[in-house]
Amino acid sequence: MSDAAHTDPVVKRGEEIRYEPVDAAEGLSKGVLLDESDGAPNFAMRRFELAAGAEVPRHTNAVEHEQYVLAGEYVVGIGDEEHTVSPGDALLIPAGVEHWYRNEGDEPGAFICAVPNGDDTIELVE
Repeated sequence: MSDAAHTDPVVKRGEEIRYEPVDAAEGLSKGVLLDESDGAPNFAMRRFELAAGAEVPRHTNAVEHEQYVLAGEYVVGIGDEEHTVSPGDALLIPAGVEHWYRNEGDEPGAFICAVPNGDDTIELVE
C-alpha cells in the first residue's frame, strides 16, 4: 500500500502561514506552506519573499529545488549564469549547484519552492 493511502488531506489557510526571516540573507523571509509536520509524505512546499534591494549570497543545497515565481522581477544566479525571472517562470536548481538571488527592483519578489523532505544542508560559497 502506498503512503498516499495513509495520508490525510490538509487544507492550510493563508492566515495560518507564519513568515520568518532567513538567517543567511537579510531581506529574505520564508513561510512553510506544507511539510512533514502537516503529513506531507514526500515534499516540503515553502513560499519565500525577497525584499526590494535584497540579496541572497551564493550557496549550495544538499537537495534539489523546484521554484515557481509568483511576484516581482529579480535575478537568480545558477552556476555561471544569471537569469532575470518574473511571475510564471519556473526553475529547477539541482542539488549541489551554486545559486544566489538579487532583487534590484522596487517591488518585492516572491516564489514557491518545493524540496524533498529531509535534511537540506546549506553551504555558503566564499
